[in-house]
Amino acid sequence: MTPLADLLAHRIEAGGPITLADYMAECLLHPEHGYYSTRDPFGRGGDFTTAPEISQMFGELLGLCLGQAWLDQGAPSPFVLAEIGPGRGTLMADVLRSLRAVPGMIAAAQVHLVEVSATLRARQRETLAGHQVTWHDSIDTLPEAPLLLLANEFFDALPIRQFVRAGDGWSERLVGLLPEGRLQAGLSAPAPMAALAHRLADTATGDVVEICPAAPAIAATIAARIARHGGAALVVDYGGWHSLGDTFQAVQGHAIADPFATPGEADLTAHVDFEPLAAAARSAGAAASKLVPQGVLLERLGIGARTERLARGLSGAALESHLAAHRRLTHPGEMGRVFKALAIHPQHLLPPPGFEPSA
Repeated sequence: MTPLADLLAHRIEAGGPITLADYMAECLLHPEHGYYSTRDPFGRGGDFTTAPEISQMFGELLGLCLGQAWLDQGAPSPFVLAEIGPGRGTLMADVLRSLRAVPGMIAAAQVHLVEVSATLRARQRETLAGHQVTWHDSIDTLPEAPLLLLANEFFDALPIRQFVRAGDGWSERLVGLLPEGRLQAGLSAPAPMAALAHRLADTATGDVVEICPAAPAIAATIAARIARHGGAALVVDYGGWHSLGDTFQAVQGHAIADPFATPGEADLTAHVDFEPLAAAARSAGAAASKLVPQGVLLERLGIGARTERLARGLSGAALESHLAAHRRLTHPGEMGRVFKALAIHPQHLLPPPGFEPSA
């Protein structure tokens, strides 16, 4: 057992089974034994690879998307350029490099990163050396100013609760202990749940619905700032619209793992339901675009031409790697379809380039 497994076992013995959300929060963010608190999980030496680590083109194109949004809104100065869940800082570094092509934008930008992991903050300082950066534990402390924000693979790591339809009620998936002391998921007794009453119309017994309690509030906070001051937020993650099905998983060493075997040593994620994010943004006074697959967005932003330009002068293994990165980011069988993108923007303006207004 891992040190965190022992702590969780004692907690469950004392107080009974815990929700999946509580389990995820402890596994990912426990101050001493949490996954993100103790390691750099990215890249070949870690457990997974995100789009910015695959190719610089991802960050460059999102950066230019934000650059055009900034110009379309009158080039406000100063403005907050922020990222939540910034990983190693690779995405922000690529964005900042691309923004040098937008006259006056770098000078107007105030870079802010929302990151709770001390380990990852240290890595971000290395990646962004030469840039003035302010770190935050929460989006609530970002300055009140025009906001251009990135959230790439952030919402998928927020803790979720899972409910299984049981007649006209719902059983919640909880984490408890087997007789031999191992952690294992089980189900609570069925009961009506007001928050899921509307899902009785489109689910059947045995169907799984996931709720991410923190996500709508975060989306609403971002949207309210954009509604007040202008700006845009680009949210990119794997998921879909209108949660249905069990998407909770663990990844360790670039492979799917048992989420209850080694608490604190594997990444835990779930597919993002973009529907409540868009609803929260609209309720907060901003607009939300139509959901667009990542591959479609990147093609609209010009990844084909960028791929060709960067390919000039490459040959052999370097060229093959470059072309493989393009495919991985855009092909429907790789990241192109399962990853989606949503833009939050002011109600009176069109969404940023590459996105379509919602109906």
